[in-house]
Amino acid sequence: MDKKLRTKDKILQASIELFNQQGERQVTTNHIAAHLGISPGNLYYHFRNKEDIVRHIFKEYAKLLDSRLQPPSRPSEALDALAQYLDVVFELMWRFHFFYANLPDILSRDDALQQDYLQVQKGVLNKVISVLNALKNADVIAIDDADVPNFAHTIKLVVTFWISYLKTQAPHAAIDQQQAYQGVLKILLLFKPYATAQAMPRIDKLQAHYQQLAGHPLLA
Repeated sequence: MDKKLRTKDKILQASIELFNQQGERQVTTNHIAAHLGISPGNLYYHFRNKEDIVRHIFKEYAKLLDSRLQPPSRPSEALDALAQYLDVVFELMWRFHFFYANLPDILSRDDALQQDYLQVQKGVLNKVISVLNALKNADVIAIDDADVPNFAHTIKLVVTFWISYLKTQAPHAAIDQQQAYQGVLKILLLFKPYATAQAMPRIDKLQAHYQQLAGHPLLA
């Protein structure tokens, strides 16, 4: 049993690596088996097909997202919760960037995955709304209550399609981690029009931190 679990996990990790390097469309189950030095039959013992592998990868991603994204328990922790959200989301985006790079196509080929994705995203949206409400209650941002859900949607749009946007700019170039973190700067820029005067220095400090991670230290 332990050996089966280890092999299954190795298949998932190898699949993520190959999907990220070459694009999910370009990788077959035969490529994955060859990469691991196992027979295709051994791979099919654990997974029915490539779609089954992708579904399991998404479940791993969703589990990590759910366990690591926690709304703040006190208003004083609101800005820390925003930083945590940005760190977690963009770290996982980088770890599973093949999924974001070709999201509409992957979902269009698997109705079950599409439904799972929508369910997970509904939960993520609620957590983003909780963070925004906490930021408002802590006087970090000044925003009308009615605008909070739309602002949360806008944040999710940038997060969801940032990798796809990078691919449209350079379709054949590899995406590195610094480029992924450039998306964080775009998110922080959305907050500036809503930031209160007292919170602006802390947001500027966050911006400088992510400029370092994005490879733009001169902008800090």
